[in-house]
Amino acid sequence: MAVPTESQEQQALFEWVRWQEKAYPELGLLVHIPNGGYRNKREAMRFKAEGVRRGFPDLLLPVARGGYHSLAIEIKRQKGGTVTPEQKEWLAALNQQGYLAIICNGWHEASEAIMQYLRRE
Repeated sequence: MAVPTESQEQQALFEWVRWQEKAYPELGLLVHIPNGGYRNKREAMRFKAEGVRRGFPDLLLPVARGGYHSLAIEIKRQKGGTVTPEQKEWLAALNQQGYLAIICNGWHEASEAIMQYLRRE
């Protein structure tokens, strides 16, 4: 069986979010930050001028919990995903600034991390 792509993992996560939003309305604030992907050179230059930063986490839940400002998630495939040096730098910097910035392998791990975060007081 093929390992789902990172895009498929994120799509599955947002499908899960749609099912959970009634019980946890804060999930409506979860967003994907489209910093990655393949673009033509002109588009890449425009995005860079607009402030796109390589390595910024894929997902941001701007909800304060347990002393953290927000939850930032770098989502990877269940198997075979690698974290770039830029991603590691962003995660470390966000953690130093009072965010909970983590890596999750697959949508299921991400959904569990989100639920643990939302249950913090």
